[in-house]
Amino acid sequence: MPVIRSAKKKLKADRKRESVNKKAQVFINFVIKKAQRKPSPESIRKAFKAIDKGVKKDIFHKNKAARLKSRLLKLIAKKS
Repeated sequence: MPVIRSAKKKLKADRKRESVNKKAQVFINFVIKKAQRKPSPESIRKAFKAIDKGVKKDIFHKNKAARLKSRLLKLIAKKS
């Protein structure tokens, strides 16, 4: 455990940020899995929106987001 007051504050902020990021990541992964199971234009659009928000909040790296989007587009192309 931290002893210095500023370290205690940082630990508290880190835990709070980790909690928020974890919730967002779980939601994004849920939307992506849903789009993978039943690829439709609507589900892909929702997944893209969630992925972009994840990049904006620094939950995902932009290259990982591009890779996820590419894989989702391949699913929709394969379907049609």
